[in-house]
Amino acid sequence: MRIHHLNCGTDCPLGGRLFDGVSKGLTGRLVCHCLLIESDQHGLILVDTGYGLQDVACPHAPPSARITRTMRTILNIRLREEETACRQVERLGYRCEDVQHIVLTHLDFDHAGGLDDFPQARIHLMGAEYDAAIGPRHGFVTRNRYRPAQWGTADRWRRYGARGEKWFGFGAVRDLEGLPPEILLVPLPGHTWGHAGVAIHRAGGWLLHAGDAYFYRGEMREATRRCPAGSRAYQMMMEVDRKARLENQQRLRHLSIAHHDDVRILCAHDRTEFDRAIEGRLL
Repeated sequence: MRIHHLNCGTDCPLGGRLFDGVSKGLTGRLVCHCLLIESDQHGLILVDTGYGLQDVACPHAPPSARITRTMRTILNIRLREEETACRQVERLGYRCEDVQHIVLTHLDFDHAGGLDDFPQARIHLMGAEYDAAIGPRHGFVTRNRYRPAQWGTADRWRRYGARGEKWFGFGAVRDLEGLPPEILLVPLPGHTWGHAGVAIHRAGGWLLHAGDAYFYRGEMREATRRCPAGSRAYQMMMEVDRKARLENQQRLRHLSIAHHDDVRILCAHDRTEFDRAIEGRLL
């Protein structure tokens, strides 16, 4: 399997390095790090979608906005058609119809906005995430994070419970319908109730897309967690279960140190991790 690293959305929140740790100006730069996997037998597989074409064209259209103005302001979202997964798939010489599967870490608006661009694809996610997203949307965070307008027309859901063999001590969902056994969902609740990582076995070991289980590279691969104040505050604002989030983050940190030669871990929004992945220099 060949893996492409795609940035499917750019956020530039006020605060600069308080969010990304490196920016020198007033605004930072966060990415929406998605994966495109080429599989000979299973077509193209996306891990998350970032923002989609309709998010770019009409993000706030009534009766139900695809992205709330509140979140667009907080994150200072830059919506660009050329960054959508659909357009990047086309630039690689494929058609959007070639994407047969989408594996979601979770259903937040910046991870699932492109689902409508791939109506033929099966959508794989944890059942707990689906249930949380379609349930009552009470409270500031739930109203703003789950946007049914982004995925209300989707009808090819494949929902999973936490089952299967352990993966480095984590619960793992194996045998995703229609996908090769080298791709696993790894439950990592805390950011959302059904949040999961996506583990991919390839030549040289495992790659784990940890979604929003952490936001900053300093939260992994070091004994002591480092995270800029802005990213730390955003994680706290969006969490549904702080204890579970921090426990899973700690377990991932241990994994990133103890099994550094076997597992490479990346998150959804760290710009430096994304740049290194593009260069083939994943930590």
